Amino acid sequence: MKDQTSTTLTFVLKQDKITVLFPLLQEGFQVAAKVGCDIRSLLCDQFGLMPDYLANRISTIFLNGKPLDDVASSVIKDGSTLALSAAMPGLVGATFRKAGVLAAFRGSITYQKEDDAQVTCHDGFVTMKLFNLLISEMGPLFLKRGIWVNGHVLREFLGMHQADVDSIFKELKKDGIDLTPHQIADLAWVTRDARFFLQATCEP
Repeated sequence: MKDQTSTTLTFVLKQDKITVLFPLLQEGFQVAAKVGCDIRSLLCDQFGLMPDYLANRISTIFLNGKPLDDVASSVIKDGSTLALSAAMPGLVGATFRKAGVLAAFRGSITYQKEDDAQVTCHDGFVTMKLFNLLISEMGPLFLKRGIWVNGHVLREFLGMHQADVDSIFKELKKDGIDLTPHQIADLAWVTRDARFFLQATCEP
């Protein structure tokens, strides 16, 4: 689902440079999805994750800021924020691990299933956040699929890399038209309150 009012940016990065985009993934980005479904369906059926990866690699899930245990019965709604992490160290990691032996110690902060009787599957947006090892493992998949970022975030990111454009990017396009080095340096086209649809891949 493409937002017709947004600007499309297409980045092709040089080999092994995809990591420069990873801070955007940790800060939070929006993706289009069918909402009103359970989180297992969102991650596996829509985003293409293998069930084993969800079960064994994604050890901690936060839905709207609360740790989540049951991905099969928790419904994702339009505007929800879903944060994913691989195993975190120590007692904190063990406590927040989904369905872990220490989950009971979370008390009232654990996500509680809501009354979703009226929720139906429909188009919407979900804010995603990726942490630690999942950034490098899942990040390229989301970037290839396409993410939405806010103008002020994009402006800050490009401003940080103005001097490195030639060494990082092989190709930058805005709505299918090449951006010149002068345009990238000027940043006048990146309005702070706009939304940008960003797709990024690395050269072979």
